[in-house]
Amino acid sequence: MKHRHSLWLLIVMCLLMFQKTAHCEESSSVVKHQGLVYAEVSGAGNEARSLQLDLFVPATSEPPPLVVWIHGGGWRNGSRRNPKLIEVTEHGYALASLSYRFSKEAIFPAQVHDCKAAIRWLRANAERYGYNADWIAVAGSSAGGHLALLLGTSGDVAELEGAVGGNVEQSSRVQAVIDYFGPSDFVLRGKTQPERAYTNQSGSYALLGGEDGKVPEQMERLASPATYVSTDDPPLLIFHGTADKTVLLDQSETIVELYEASGLEVELIEHEGAGHGGKRFFTGESLQKAIHFLNAHRLD
Repeated sequence: MKHRHSLWLLIVMCLLMFQKTAHCEESSSVVKHQGLVYAEVSGAGNEARSLQLDLFVPATSEPPPLVVWIHGGGWRNGSRRNPKLIEVTEHGYALASLSYRFSKEAIFPAQVHDCKAAIRWLRANAERYGYNADWIAVAGSSAGGHLALLLGTSGDVAELEGAVGGNVEQSSRVQAVIDYFGPSDFVLRGKTQPERAYTNQSGSYALLGGEDGKVPEQMERLASPATYVSTDDPPLLIFHGTADKTVLLDQSETIVELYEASGLEVELIEHEGAGHGGKRFFTGESLQKAIHFLNAHRLD
């Protein structure tokens, strides 16, 4: 009887050890690289400071394709930490989450220069970190959605390319875009939301060098993804709330019209009654639609 009890105890201990080992393997199936420096820029007092990204690479049989996340925050705050689309790592994708300069440090086009620098760095370092950068999707929310749209539409636009971070032999083009309620046309915004466009109520006012309640129209056009839509732009998926008062739905409707006029693939998913953000955009059916979009366009 004593021998049988010892045997059962041994079996239970083995099972517990197996569960613990399995849990460790599961939790370590995504390799995290945090605080990777992708460029050095001049900060306050012309002192050099680093631009960083976090990289999450799942263990897969082949190097996974890459999704790049750009956070929101009105181009004046926000963080790359806790990226909204981290779940893509559970579906066979690596994820990079970027930091970029805020408007108090540098006005546009510094932000898109930073993002393009990150794309070039990610391509230059793909083999080192074990992902496939031949195909890159970019996604972002609000201000990050605006920058994601710009990465999609401004391929080969020299003024928006910049030379931040070097790696100029690498392409900054992306192959798919997911935009969550980002502005696409600042000229239009000045007409439909002047109370935001031309005051500090909106971060775009500082981003575009606004003064005395005015923003140069040249800057509005320069910073608008709608300016650059052309027939070689990547497929686009947009999520937007119908009750969004921060970035009006007409911003997404405008770029959809331009995409369709150019014969490009685009889909706008409207969340009825939703405002500017919230979990429903990044979970459940919305997440599944984003994954489906990525799967439909990825290169294996």
